[in-house]
Amino acid sequence: MYDRALKTMRQYHRLSQAEMADQIGISRSYLNEIERDKKEPSLDILRRYAERFEVPLSSLMLFAERSNELRFDKARIFVADKVLKMLEWIAEDEDLEVGKETSR
Repeated sequence: MYDRALKTMRQYHRLSQAEMADQIGISRSYLNEIERDKKEPSLDILRRYAERFEVPLSSLMLFAERSNELRFDKARIFVADKVLKMLEWIAEDEDLEVGKETSR
């Protein structure tokens, strides 16, 4: 679920993969692999995202894939999915608003 969360954060801030990769000090191809769920981001990469977007690292950890307690895992996944859907909706809504402004 990190793939979706990190990509949504980047898109929300209207950054290209190249810009984001440059800002956190990784290659664009590595970032692409993270966003396509081909590679798991390290704790250091998550820390860089947290610093770049000024959010607590613990907020990003919400999207961790595994938990030892199944009940918690299901709840975490449910909440994380809802948060992502809300952020994706906000980003889409802002894209529509920007489109309206440029067509005027």
